Amino acid sequence: MPENIFDTIKENDNIEQTESVRNEYNEESSPEQESQVSTEMSDTISDTMDVVTDSVKEDTFSDEELTDPNKINVVIADEECPLVILFGPPACGKTMTLVRLTRFLNEKGYQVSPIRNFRPAYDRNYTKMCDGFNTMISNDDAASSTDKIQFMLVQVMRGGRRLCQILEAPGELYFNPNNPTADFPNFVKTILNRKNRKIWAIMVEPDWLDSADRKNYVQKIHKLKTKMRLYDKTIVVFNKIDKTDYVISPGQIYTSSAIKEIENIYPGLFENFINEHPISKLWRKYNCRFVPFQTGDYSVTADGKQTFQEGPVEYPSNLWKTITNLIRG
Repeated sequence: MPENIFDTIKENDNIEQTESVRNEYNEESSPEQESQVSTEMSDTISDTMDVVTDSVKEDTFSDEELTDPNKINVVIADEECPLVILFGPPACGKTMTLVRLTRFLNEKGYQVSPIRNFRPAYDRNYTKMCDGFNTMISNDDAASSTDKIQFMLVQVMRGGRRLCQILEAPGELYFNPNNPTADFPNFVKTILNRKNRKIWAIMVEPDWLDSADRKNYVQKIHKLKTKMRLYDKTIVVFNKIDKTDYVISPGQIYTSSAIKEIENIYPGLFENFINEHPISKLWRKYNCRFVPFQTGDYSVTADGKQTFQEGPVEYPSNLWKTITNLIRG
């Protein structure tokens, strides 16, 4: 994939090739993964607190936090290591993106683990989440348990070096369709004010709610953009790319057509990232990356059970490659 996909978009559809990703995958030959989730698995992983069961609430948030997210206290102790923030509305696939990326990184020899000092030591709910993280990620029923890792900061390490920190938080704390103009909660402001290099992975998907909701979401992204630092980076992650007609084969898509689709259903989204540099704007229209993504395949068996299988490895590989390029650059 080029350094910035907007460098190479023409008027006609271009086929985005990912040969480097394929070669890397073929050389390392990670084992084939087959995992099925419990019958409670739904086609999308909802992280809306209103529908979380009482038992899950007990394992994630205190009553005080549930009623007032501004009571959630966080600490970013390492202000040198880059932050990757999965940003999006409820049920957009943020948690499953973290699960899929974590499994991929584990297979490649990275170590992914919770950062325990992200929340106070007295927060027993967060301690439970951290203690059960590896089991949940590796279990066959990981997808049905994703709401148990809401609001967690994890680190990606290799060779004893921390490469980045990834934040997953409930979507309604970023954008709530029922309250689209709500201010960002304190934890988002804390992250915005940290000096870490930040990579904002903004999640979009096809057929999400209606046009008014998508318009409001774009306005919330605009609000976020005005608060970003100059050196912050952005990735537009087109999740559920397999639900569109733009896939040629795993890792190969009609890139310009997919981008036009986002422009059509999320009008004004890319305008938030127009390149205003007097020189580079001549060949690069937008200062953001575009990454198609698929977490996996969801289906229903004859007896009504819902199943999940990990999607093609090219997608998490390409997402991680994009993240690491932005970390370096």
